[in-house]
Amino acid sequence: MKNQVTEMFGIDMPIFAFSHCRDVVAAVSKAGGLGVLGAVAHSPEGLEIDLQWIEDEIGDKPYGVDLIVPAKYAGSDEGGLNVQKIQQMIPQEHRDYVDDILTRYDVPPLEDSGRGQFAMGDDAAAPMSADSQAPNLDIALAYNPAIVVNALGPPPQFMIDKVRAAGRRTGALAGKAQHAERHVNAGVDLIIAQGSEAGGHTGEIGTMVLIPEIVDAVGDTPVLGAGGIGRGSQMAASMALGAQGVWCGSVWLTTEEAETHPTVKEKMLAATSSDTIRSRSRTGKHARQLKSAWTDEWENPETPMPLGMPLQPVLIDDAIKRINRAAHRDGSGAAELANYFVGQVVGSMNKSKPTTQVVYEMIEEFIDATERLNAQING
Repeated sequence: MKNQVTEMFGIDMPIFAFSHCRDVVAAVSKAGGLGVLGAVAHSPEGLEIDLQWIEDEIGDKPYGVDLIVPAKYAGSDEGGLNVQKIQQMIPQEHRDYVDDILTRYDVPPLEDSGRGQFAMGDDAAAPMSADSQAPNLDIALAYNPAIVVNALGPPPQFMIDKVRAAGRRTGALAGKAQHAERHVNAGVDLIIAQGSEAGGHTGEIGTMVLIPEIVDAVGDTPVLGAGGIGRGSQMAASMALGAQGVWCGSVWLTTEEAETHPTVKEKMLAATSSDTIRSRSRTGKHARQLKSAWTDEWENPETPMPLGMPLQPVLIDDAIKRINRAAHRDGSGAAELANYFVGQVVGSMNKSKPTTQVVYEMIEEFIDATERLNAQING
């Protein structure tokens, strides 16, 4: 296929694969798409190791890096907060509630003193903040990603300037047409129109409505469709709406290479498209994830509501690690609580497959779908 996106990145098919797993990223790039490594939870050292591995694996094929730097978060007006200051801002009521959840579901304490997903020390910058992501941006640009994407709002100007100076492209996700216009005005090269069906941070507008609105709003800037896309027919629909490719994340979570927690992967394989929820319970911003006892607890109006970003991820950091450590025990309270970000396309993810097979099946179904449309037009 040839269009603005394939020419821009030198890829065979405009399939962009967001994944925290380097194996998935490499497999998609080698299959002719473009893998994008989600790096928000990487330490600079870990990111350097993974990027070197990816480049050794794929050679000169393109790949990308995805960071999360929200435009607004607690303390952003004061230049950002460190974890110690955030800890001081967390109400005791919320600490007690997290402890109560873990106690009621019989989640054992950690046997070591390790931290959770973000490995946060007291002096560390807040997770999902400009200060925490700046070192990872520098690491990324020391390697050769073709694109650096900001997954939450317009990239800060320092990010756009650094990426442009390094001769790379920038991308940003948008859940409204006005967000996309803001991204383009800031200098973003590629817009990902992410509908509400998507996993992770997402807005309220469905993909079918959102893509043409954003395509109309951004003029010549290329658009990728995202949200509820994991099959070739959905890719064809996105491109019929004006997108020049697709951005997929959820569909890779149940692949054989994915590092998804085994208990959560089994839940995803058994889930229907109704088994997700937009919840603030993990990051403090609405993010679509698998329904579980964890999301049920935080949706209860009689209990404390989730805090904002970045207070909520700091509050629950150790709790999530405790849950993940114990969730392998089938039928345990930890297994009931365990969940992860995933979109409504989870209802189609009912068999674990190699990543390359998922890519090739998407391409085959895309061709079949476009041929059916052409037959109807020419018939």
